[in-house]
Amino acid sequence: MSAPAAEITVRDARRLALARAGILKPDWTGLPRAASGRGVRARRALHALIERFGYLQLDTISIAGARTHALVPLSRWPGIDRNLPEELLQPGEPIFEYWGHEASWIPIDLYPAFGFRRKEYRSGRTWHSKGIREHPEVAKAILRRVEAEGPMRSLDLTGPMLGEMWRSKRERWVAYSLWSTGELAIRSRRNFQRTFDLPERVIPERWRREDWTLEEGVRALILRALEGHGWATIGTLADTWRLKNVRPQIRAALEDLTSAGKATPCDAIAAGGKRRPGWVRPADLELAARLRRVRPAPDRGVLLSPFDPVLWRRPRVAHLFGFDQILEIFKPASQRRYGYYCMPVLAGDRLVARYDLKAHRKRGRLEVLALHYEADGAKPPAADRAAAESGLARFAEAVELAVD
Repeated sequence: MSAPAAEITVRDARRLALARAGILKPDWTGLPRAASGRGVRARRALHALIERFGYLQLDTISIAGARTHALVPLSRWPGIDRNLPEELLQPGEPIFEYWGHEASWIPIDLYPAFGFRRKEYRSGRTWHSKGIREHPEVAKAILRRVEAEGPMRSLDLTGPMLGEMWRSKRERWVAYSLWSTGELAIRSRRNFQRTFDLPERVIPERWRREDWTLEEGVRALILRALEGHGWATIGTLADTWRLKNVRPQIRAALEDLTSAGKATPCDAIAAGGKRRPGWVRPADLELAARLRRVRPAPDRGVLLSPFDPVLWRRPRVAHLFGFDQILEIFKPASQRRYGYYCMPVLAGDRLVARYDLKAHRKRGRLEVLALHYEADGAKPPAADRAAAESGLARFAEAVELAVD
């Protein structure tokens, strides 16, 4: 008979999530203290953040003044050079780019864990390998060229435009397929443009020596997801890595981690007594207990990217914060409730507002298209207003723009 699950309140789980995400004070997060500029300390801070989550999601949208892979670290260390995250992937860095949560930068030690995914894509049953299936001769030609001539920029890949929703030049599309199957790797990025190369020139041999089995990979990824989230449901753990059709392996991984003392079942209990089953690391249960004494400053606002690891899973945000995290990028303007690229405002351990922002880089200005408070009534609480104002000021300084 299994032991009863541990218990944690939703409030404790919320604060634990913020601590593990690196948003509370460094005393509680275990991440580096203040980092600024683009030197060694700033790079180490970025590496530590990627190590904590297991990934840093990449995205092209820069309407708010920077892309999400810059916004996430800037919300933790606003003094970091906003351009550094754009250039972080370089030869010798302890990260690689692959399909993790989405296209992401991932700690290099997790490269073997994605062997099952590269194998799945090589099997030819997914859209990730469609470019190779439909254009095998182009794929062979690209591999021969990279082997003979060296790294190849995505800008140099030409050919006719293909695709419907996601249009791309043929050679570029095929190169993406070769990257997905592991036959190419991303050597570097600059101005959001990839440079492709052979894996043996990018991934250290110790990590390419062998791919882990599906079971080994899932176990490593589930543990890394727990390290980033604190408390989490099985659904959140699976969705962290977009794990599909492997629920038995996930449950087996959690059983193994429990036997090894690295995870434990834990129910999150809401104010009304409703329980939600999940999992947590024993060390994080202890951290959650210590965090009960913490009183985050409610008027020190922090603007978060909509793709921040704290926010991307809508049911989790609703459960922990009572906040409806809506992403309206793909909605027509007339159907949007809050705006195109809304950035929630964190005040203490509450999400109190959301900004829709638009950067005008050439003019050096940051335009506030909309500000919506969560509090009911015509006049939001003074603390919420103070958080929104201070958060906006800190954000504008971090992306080097002046607020209109």
